[in-house]
Amino acid sequence: MRAIGLLACLVASIVLVACGAQPSTAPGGPAPARAAGLQATSQDAAATPSASPRTITVSGSASVMVVPDEVTLTLGVETSDPQMAVAKASNDEIVARILDVTRGMGIDPKYVQTDYMSIEPRYQDNFTQRAFLGYWVRKNVVVTLKDITKFEVLLTKCLEAGANYVQGIDFRTTELRRHRDRARTLAIQAAQEKAAAMAKDAGQAVGQPLTIHEDYTRWWSPYASWWGSGASRGATQNVVQSAGSATTEQRDDALAPGQIAVDASVTVAYELKSGTQ
Repeated sequence: MRAIGLLACLVASIVLVACGAQPSTAPGGPAPARAAGLQATSQDAAATPSASPRTITVSGSASVMVVPDEVTLTLGVETSDPQMAVAKASNDEIVARILDVTRGMGIDPKYVQTDYMSIEPRYQDNFTQRAFLGYWVRKNVVVTLKDITKFEVLLTKCLEAGANYVQGIDFRTTELRRHRDRARTLAIQAAQEKAAAMAKDAGQAVGQPLTIHEDYTRWWSPYASWWGSGASRGATQNVVQSAGSATTEQRDDALAPGQIAVDASVTVAYELKSGTQ
């Protein structure tokens, strides 16, 4: 009996030791789980993004004055007659004479373009009836002259050939890329100087540029005074100087091309720092 009692006590002791080896089930969950939770929380805090940098955004612009080396002349021819065929034939004859003028001056045909034509019947309105006036035929001839010293001679001969409208005179530069790059460089310098001055007035300083955006300017087509001209286009060449429109009676006897402006504009965002430079 004593042996049986000792055996029972030994078994009970083994059971108690085994139970004591189990992890604690106290409220709050197992200890390893709590440790993992603390580690995940620390990682989340480390991954939280910092606040966005303070910025100052300014614009800068510049103009480079350039002597033009080519000119685009837009001429208009208008004829009318009660017979449409007669009006059109008269218009075609005048345009042919203008093209002869350009060939006689040695202008490359690729720089001469006829790209607009309209035929319009017109009526006289009154309270009793609409009287038919005839057909009006219009056409444009656009000539690009690479030697601007010949411009006055070209204009005079075209008017003598029968052109009765000067729709536009536009001076340009063939070295646009070089002048535009220069203007853009000056615009960025202007933006940087403006940002530094504004930040200094506020007791701050500027850091590195964060974004740089070139502002594009739209302009009316050089032929915007055409019959039938429409909306503005994106400026592939941001150089425009117009001598305006005139009829044959209003034209000038001399022309001074002067200078044209190549413009550039940028918007730059700089980092804003505490303190002054």
